[in-house]
Amino acid sequence: MVDYRSLAQQAESLISGVPHLIANLSNLSALIMDAVPDLNWAGFYLLDGETLILGPFQGKPACIEIPIARGVCGAAVRENKAQLVKDVHAFCGHIACDGASRSELVVPLHAGDRIVGVLDLDSPALARFTEEDRDGMTLLAQTVEPMLFSNAQNR
Repeated sequence: MVDYRSLAQQAESLISGVPHLIANLSNLSALIMDAVPDLNWAGFYLLDGETLILGPFQGKPACIEIPIARGVCGAAVRENKAQLVKDVHAFCGHIACDGASRSELVVPLHAGDRIVGVLDLDSPALARFTEEDRDGMTLLAQTVEPMLFSNAQNR
């Protein structure tokens, strides 16, 4: 079981005072991959118009561009809501970047009231993610968003 409050505190300590978006996202993806069991991918996509562009991640090579009209990541942006998918093969429009992924959790990232990207987690285990994971990753996102996206230098 992941202690998400502790993880959010670790994430905050890791990037506090560091003004480099790519470096911060890289460290956060490594922190998440290390702290959360049964993941095969943990990373970020950043929004550019109507397309999510691959950002820092841990795992196998991934899709470089994801239109917001498609996939679990796109649904998180369109609905401005975390997406907890127990079986990606049952999700209409799922984009299979890694055929080993069976479940997915995607949390939108915000700069103020604007969506700027998503945090994406994949697992080779069916139904790996729970509501506790969704709430915990949402807490993590809310903790780090102000540090990641607070100034124009980061984008």
